[in-house]
Amino acid sequence: MYQSTKEYGHEIGLSCAFRQHKAHSHCHFLHGYALAIKFTFSTNELTENEGWVVDFGGLKSLKSMLEDTFDHKLLVAEDDPYKDELCALAGIGVADVVVVERTGCEAFAKLIYECTEQWLKDAGFSPRCKLMSVEVKEHGANSASFHR
Repeated sequence: MYQSTKEYGHEIGLSCAFRQHKAHSHCHFLHGYALAIKFTFSTNELTENEGWVVDFGGLKSLKSMLEDTFDHKLLVAEDDPYKDELCALAGIGVADVVVVERTGCEAFAKLIYECTEQWLKDAGFSPRCKLMSVEVKEHGANSASFHR
């Protein structure tokens, strides 16, 4: 089996804010990070012409999806008791709000994984190429990953 990885580092600016309203720590406050995302792809069969697992140049629309979801966004959990108030910030031009099932590295890794699996199908990479895992890093010390 062949594997390749693609990482969008902290420097590309996937800067988002969120809160984990169920946390019994300072994480229940709004806070933010410039997230880094690492994808691991695999295949038993490389592309015929190029000999690749996945065409890194063909990932532009995947990167756009990351930017649309995370770049300078306020992510709000569906069950946040202040969801309406936080979403209202979009209406007054203070925040670009994205409602997600849950917030936090683990939840973001799962969300990105599921979107990427669909993206691989839509882009024609699947079923030859499979997504092995997605890792989301808040910074150098904190990360979480999701895989099936």
